[in-house]
Amino acid sequence: MTAATPTSVPTNPLGGEQYRLTLPNTAAAPRIARDFLTSLLMVSRHPGLVDDARLCVTELVTNAHCHTRTPLIRVHVAVNRKRVTVAVTDDGGALDAGKAFGTLDGPSAGPEQEHGRGLVLVESLALAWGTGSGGDRYPGRTVVWFTLGRPELTT
Repeated sequence: MTAATPTSVPTNPLGGEQYRLTLPNTAAAPRIARDFLTSLLMVSRHPGLVDDARLCVTELVTNAHCHTRTPLIRVHVAVNRKRVTVAVTDDGGALDAGKAFGTLDGPSAGPEQEHGRGLVLVESLALAWGTGSGGDRYPGRTVVWFTLGRPELTT
């Protein structure tokens, strides 16, 4: 079952709207998350962020699908007039601790390798990104997030 509904979650500190999508951990999850985020950005007047957002959310959802035993993958999107922040959450259970998403540690991907560049790509496209956990309330959960948008001007 896929659910895409606006929810009453804590207020976005920059204002705006928040949405959540809960997906079963299947091979279709990255495509569904990508299409969901594309739709949100198009109606929220952020068409310039679509390509980067699609790449980043695809990477994070694919990592959760391929490298964890999580039954559900959750995508939380906060959109305001300047930025979009996307958080992807899994319930943990990494299949291979060396490949679990949320880590940049380990050997770099060589030029001939197909895998291993995803979080470097997210880092290069995002204004900010990071990882976290579910804390005491949801032990074992992993959260990886990124923010896209216009950088703040400094004076």
